[in-house]
Amino acid sequence: MKTIIVTGASAGIGAACAQRFLAAGWCVGLLARRPETLAKVAAGHENALVLPCDVTDPAQVETAFGAFVAQAGRLDVLFNNAGMIGRAVPIDELSIEEWRQVRDVNLDGMFYCARAAFGQMRGQAPMGGRIINNGSISAHVPREGSVTYTTTKHAITGLTRSLSLDGRAFDIACGQIDIGNARTELLEGLIAQNPEAAPPTMKVDDVAKAVLQMAELGPEANVQLMTNSMAGLYEQAADLMAAMAGEIEAAADAARNGEANLAIGTAVPCEEGIQRVLKLIQAAALLRPKV
Repeated sequence: MKTIIVTGASAGIGAACAQRFLAAGWCVGLLARRPETLAKVAAGHENALVLPCDVTDPAQVETAFGAFVAQAGRLDVLFNNAGMIGRAVPIDELSIEEWRQVRDVNLDGMFYCARAAFGQMRGQAPMGGRIINNGSISAHVPREGSVTYTTTKHAITGLTRSLSLDGRAFDIACGQIDIGNARTELLEGLIAQNPEAAPPTMKVDDVAKAVLQMAELGPEANVQLMTNSMAGLYEQAADLMAAMAGEIEAAADAARNGEANLAIGTAVPCEEGIQRVLKLIQAAALLRPKV
């Protein structure tokens, strides 16, 4: 029986992925802070192991991973998923404590779990395994007021690439899935507050299917970066770019006249119109093939 630990398994994407792997016959370690919620996810599955753990505490992470291996025998895959968003405000309105809270979960916690998984996979026989990090569309383009979340998700891309390189000598693959608006309980609540401005979404189970596909690859194959997003975004982005064709040309003229900054193919005017052009940049970043 193949084995996996899913962090943040008590709700949302983590719970959906855990249930998908349980249904596929994997031995699944359900890791999160709330044991009573994990017990509900595990209900009816003998192949589920509940692992209460705060990922921001490296000692708890080591203990949880050790407990899983003691029962399951080895660790084939880690879905490094636990994360949080934080308040949507400009950087100067964030407290240092809020910054540290998001960083502790999204970056430090994922580092601790990746470190524990890497060490186990390197030392077990046969050696090897797979780490799948949950990135975000924000690892490519930010949402407004998301400086803490976006910063940590860019860092996770660096973690993924480093582990993918360093793991080669030990048959450890590392990939990342960058997920858009999966229709989790959290997103459902936000949509209910403002249904007229509901964004394009996708089923959370489609994310779970993609993670399972990555996990079931043979040891010689790896998907290093997968973007899992909503079909409706591409149509919206195309419409926005068409409507703003004139502003594209104006931004290019401003850049040629030294009135704008050019970076990675985007023109950002230094004065008026910055919000509309930022929307253009976000749209352009979303124009990529669907996965």
